[in-house]
Amino acid sequence: MIGDMIAKARKEKRMTKTELARLTDINIGHLTHIEKGERNPSHKALKNICKALDIPYQQLMYTYDKTINEEQEGYNVVSHISYSKLLAVDSVSGFIDCPSNVPSSAIALKVVDDSMEPTFTKDSYVFVEFNTPLNTKDYGVFSVNGNVMIRRFIAKSNKIALKPDNKNYKDILLKDSDDFYIIGKILSK
Repeated sequence: MIGDMIAKARKEKRMTKTELARLTDINIGHLTHIEKGERNPSHKALKNICKALDIPYQQLMYTYDKTINEEQEGYNVVSHISYSKLLAVDSVSGFIDCPSNVPSSAIALKVVDDSMEPTFTKDSYVFVEFNTPLNTKDYGVFSVNGNVMIRRFIAKSNKIALKPDNKNYKDILLKDSDDFYIIGKILSK
């Protein structure tokens, strides 16, 4: 997946592989293998690539060991993972122990409403792994038109819906015009 993200960023920055190879001092053949997912860049190479593309290193680092399956290719997951946006946190309540069964968690996020009850109750915490591709029925944290929410992810026939567990809330059926990002996958509560 990291190669897909590098290729996405390079193309969006309107940079050729030749230019990126020159700026990073990485052989163009090696860069091609990286973008195709046949090789992973070293951490030093990834930092150089990010510097040349003028994008944050850590966002791509989260995708380092991720792979994309057929279902995720179907809904074009790479277009819904951000390489340049960060989750803005308005307040910090302190630290919380990270359970040993979710070692790849990046953040513990407090549930702020009852839209996911009974699965996730208001004021409980969920453990989130950033920039992780989702499969149907996975729980995730999403940004839809600037609103951050926790929902169950549903992908059918290349269409995406975000479903609340609480029946008092409506499903969100995404349109192509929506500004939609997958922030991360909920690993545990």
